[in-house]
Amino acid sequence: MSALEKGITRKGEGFAGTSWNILGQIYFPKAVCEATFSFEANTEPGQFVPVHIHPTQDEFILVQEGTLDLKLDGVWTQAKAGDLVRMPRGIPHGYFNKSDKPVKALFWVSPARKLEALFQHLNNLTDVAEVVRLSAEHEVDFLPEDANA
Repeated sequence: MSALEKGITRKGEGFAGTSWNILGQIYFPKAVCEATFSFEANTEPGQFVPVHIHPTQDEFILVQEGTLDLKLDGVWTQAKAGDLVRMPRGIPHGYFNKSDKPVKALFWVSPARKLEALFQHLNNLTDVAEVVRLSAEHEVDFLPEDANA
């Protein structure tokens, strides 16, 4: 992986023109280097990412539009536009759009590790079991379904 490249990644675009469709959510990579990986996520009403753990990365979410319901370390909370969510490595977390409006948020992890490669593998994949398997191979561990309750 290379050093951080200078420049601007425009709104609604991904770095180097890249975007991914992961189980119906659209992700745009914003910056990629060894130290960090950032991406914009557009989450429609009813969409979510189940509770999971990044054992090797700290993760952050800056909510830009809308409201996210989050389960952080077993506790439900909400983050609204302008809020920054901090999720240290090893802390179970998941996010859910339980509202009737889209949510736009900027996510980033540090260090980058294998997350960009995972997103490349997951693009347009529809088999949830395969998503879970590939995620585990790329240092993202999903918890059992009852963790989302």
